Amino acid sequence: MDQSNIQAGELYTLQLPSKRESIALLENLVEEIADRHHVGEDTFANMMTCLSEVGNNAIVHGNKLDESKKVIVNAEVDGKRIIWTVTDEGEGFDYNNLPDPTAPENLESLTGRGVFIIKHLADQCIFNAKGNEVELHFKI
Repeated sequence: MDQSNIQAGELYTLQLPSKRESIALLENLVEEIADRHHVGEDTFANMMTCLSEVGNNAIVHGNKLDESKKVIVNAEVDGKRIIWTVTDEGEGFDYNNLPDPTAPENLESLTGRGVFIIKHLADQCIFNAKGNEVELHFKI
């Protein structure tokens, strides 16, 4: 592979129908990229956790399991990092006004931890203004 290809990076794209079974396709892509780019175990575990969470949220909460709507996943690898972008066709959400999952009144709740978790596991987490797209950065 010549230098220009390495600097330009590699781009992977996946279009998922909005059904729970689609998560397996996303997890397969995470594994494929991790293997191909020799991603360490800790980073791989963080990526898998984040992408499973974000993918499920996009399918269930964003697109409301409407199989006519797609979840678009892009992964760009540039040698030093992987940037994942996950976009759904939903209305989005206000990611700035989520209940604190560590607050005593929320500790026993079974939901509401996803954004908290991905913000801690990814090196960088950026939502678009609408809240229907998230970009996750992982150093490799």
